[in-house]
Amino acid sequence: MSSPASPRPSAPVRIAAVQTVSGPDVAENLRVAGELIAEAAGGGAQLVALPEYFPLITADETAKIAIREADGSGPLQDFLRETAARHGIWLVGGTIPMFADADGKVRNSTLVYDARGERVARYDKIHLFGFQRGCERYDEAATIEAGREVVTFDAPCGRVGLSVCYDLRFPELFRAMGMVDLIILPAAFTYTTGRDHWEVLLRARAIENQCYVMAPAQGGHHPSGRVTWGHTLIADPWGQILACREEGPGVVWADIEPARIAAVRDSLPALRHRCLDVPGR
Repeated sequence: MSSPASPRPSAPVRIAAVQTVSGPDVAENLRVAGELIAEAAGGGAQLVALPEYFPLITADETAKIAIREADGSGPLQDFLRETAARHGIWLVGGTIPMFADADGKVRNSTLVYDARGERVARYDKIHLFGFQRGCERYDEAATIEAGREVVTFDAPCGRVGLSVCYDLRFPELFRAMGMVDLIILPAAFTYTTGRDHWEVLLRARAIENQCYVMAPAQGGHHPSGRVTWGHTLIADPWGQILACREEGPGVVWADIEPARIAAVRDSLPALRHRCLDVPGR
């Protein structure tokens, strides 16, 4: 799902990614997120993105079902809507649990609000994480229903594609977005996988799509005992890291420069050299 393309910006646009270490108290998590969003807006960001699971991380994977919301209403959506309007920013709401078609499951959804607090996009995470090594085990499919649609939208910084965490490992999703200026990937990467794969995969997505990549992450030791990798970062179309926060709550900023995107694509026109007939070309 995507909106009609609009003219790309000609001037740099500041974006910001928020890193949190969320716990079991939803109200506290929203308070921290609100403070960090305010900090990001105060630093001049026109678009701010939160990490995956920013409202809740607990040892009980079914706890998110209790706070799931119907599309268009609920306290988590109210928080995002009101916060975007209050600061006059575009806000990418990490992920929140939304009602699914299947009983006892949620959609892990990224909601986007514009500077007036109006929702402009929703993306439901397509690829569901599964991992087993010793006593460390994850099975998102047990409580999450996968999405189906690729989603892009137009923002002040240009065309934006949405993805979440485990989606990072599936480059065909990003190809299906077509030509975008920015990919946003909220995440809660495990320490085990993040240590070896996080940075290299994010830089690869930036390089092969010749666009900026912003990945707001959970980063640290959670009250549940879970440890997330963090390293919230922003990379440019050449794969260079412009900003990174390794651990703990905080904000990173960078400017999206349309001239930089154009220069990379003109000097190395890989996107025009594609030969295979794949979706999104």
